[in-house]
Amino acid sequence: MALQPSLRPQIILGHPDAPHTLDIFLDYVCPYSAKIAFKLDKILKPLLLPAGPYEGKFKVIYRFQVQPWHAMSTLTNEAGLAALRVSPRNFWAFSLALFRRQEEFFDIPTQDLTPRQVRDKLAHVAAEVLPTESIDAFKDLLTFKSSANGGNAVTDDLKYNVKFSRQNGIHVSPTVLWDGLVQNQVSSSWENEEWVDFLSKNVKV
Repeated sequence: MALQPSLRPQIILGHPDAPHTLDIFLDYVCPYSAKIAFKLDKILKPLLLPAGPYEGKFKVIYRFQVQPWHAMSTLTNEAGLAALRVSPRNFWAFSLALFRRQEEFFDIPTQDLTPRQVRDKLAHVAAEVLPTESIDAFKDLLTFKSSANGGNAVTDDLKYNVKFSRQNGIHVSPTVLWDGLVQNQVSSSWENEEWVDFLSKNVKV
């Protein structure tokens, strides 16, 4: 699937030029997104490593899926894009760290916090996995600076991902696409057996 050049680090697993593509639409405050993210890291990542059985055969693209019924969805997804920008090689590690702590950003724990306070909490998550020298840049990307309603430095990246989801009819997370087509059978509960079976049927190279 298409991906604008500045967002190439959203390819989180596999070789960027691999012929097959698995797109996965995730929201940092969705419990099922967290569940499948950990499965991807545990099950698919080893298969795509050098000398793994699917090395060079498919890639995994992380798609930011903002779901407005989760109050903190926009702020957490902005943080993911900031991490992607300041430290591309640590983006997936940041995402996993945020998924591990996602309950801190659920509706009730954040209902009395200001956006600035939420972003400070997200910076603490970033400090766990991103290089120390990148944290100030991370915070800066999330700071409002332009016009009164102009967003921040990752707003355009967020718009791109939202528009991509909308034009492809993606409504919920997690949603998985294989070579551009929705795979409704893929579940966040899948273990190694189901993923191996899926790949054996769909990888054609």
